[in-house]
Amino acid sequence: MSRIGKLPVAIPAGVTVEIKDGNVVSVKGPKGTLTKQFASEITIKEENGHIVVTRPNDNKKEKSLHGLTRALINNMVDGVTKGYEKKLEINGVGYRAAKQGKTLTLTLGYSHPVTMQDPEGLETVLDGTNTIFVRGIDKEAVGQYAAEIRAKRGPEPYKGKGIKYAEETIRRKVGKTGKK
Repeated sequence: MSRIGKLPVAIPAGVTVEIKDGNVVSVKGPKGTLTKQFASEITIKEENGHIVVTRPNDNKKEKSLHGLTRALINNMVDGVTKGYEKKLEINGVGYRAAKQGKTLTLTLGYSHPVTMQDPEGLETVLDGTNTIFVRGIDKEAVGQYAAEIRAKRGPEPYKGKGIKYAEETIRRKVGKTGKK
C-alpha cells in the first residue's frame, strides 16, 4: 500500500473542496482557486473534513497514481492557504534584475537585456537587484517559472556567475594553472 497515498488530506478552515464528475477537484481558499483533473482510475472522496484517495486494485499504474494524486491534492490545499515561493540569487559583476509592472528585465552579460513577462497567477518580487522571489499558489507553475528564469543564465562552475536557487550549492572547479 502506498504510504503517502493512504494518508488523508486535512481540509483547513476557510478552504472548500469540490469533487466533480470525472475526478475534477476544485480547491478554493483565501489565496485563490485551483482546479485539476485526476486519473479516472483513482477514487477521491471527502469524508468528515478530510480528502481520502483510494485505488481499486494493486496494478502498477494504479499504485503509481495513488500517491501522486494524494500529493497533488495536498499541494493544492497548501497552495490556496499558504502559497509557494522560490528564491533565486543572481551572482556576477554587472548581473542584475529590474521589475516594471509585470515585466522582469534581467541584465546577464549578454549584448541585450532579457525580458520576461510574469505568467497569469504568478508574481516576481525583487529584493534589491540580486534576489528574485517567484510567488504563487500553484506549486508546479512556481517551480517551472523559476526554472525558466534560472535557465536564462545558469550558474557556471568556475566563478559561480549566473542565476541559482538560494538553497542550491554550486560545485566549483579549479581553473587553469600556468606551466612552470
